[in-house]
Amino acid sequence: MLFRSAVTAAVLAALSSAALAQARPDARGMTCGDVRALIGSRGAVVMTTGQHTYDRFVAGTGYCALPEVALPVAIRTRDSDSCVVYACRPDPFEE
Repeated sequence: MLFRSAVTAAVLAALSSAALAQARPDARGMTCGDVRALIGSRGAVVMTTGQHTYDRFVAGTGYCALPEVALPVAIRTRDSDSCVVYACRPDPFEE
């Protein structure tokens, strides 16, 4: 009986955590303005950018780990092939 209760609790915990997980937003199905607004409201967002690709986009360098900085990158959205947002990248001016 104790084993069955433990298994039941484990299954319920797994199901509840899966329900809390959210799908990654897909930039291709959003407008450029919507993508920028989402990044601005959250500060940093991992978004799908292609069938098998994703990246983390940020509102500014404060969301990057040192020594990275926020640099502009162009991504495809529903209404643009070159929506400019920021992603953390190595500082090109660091030696």
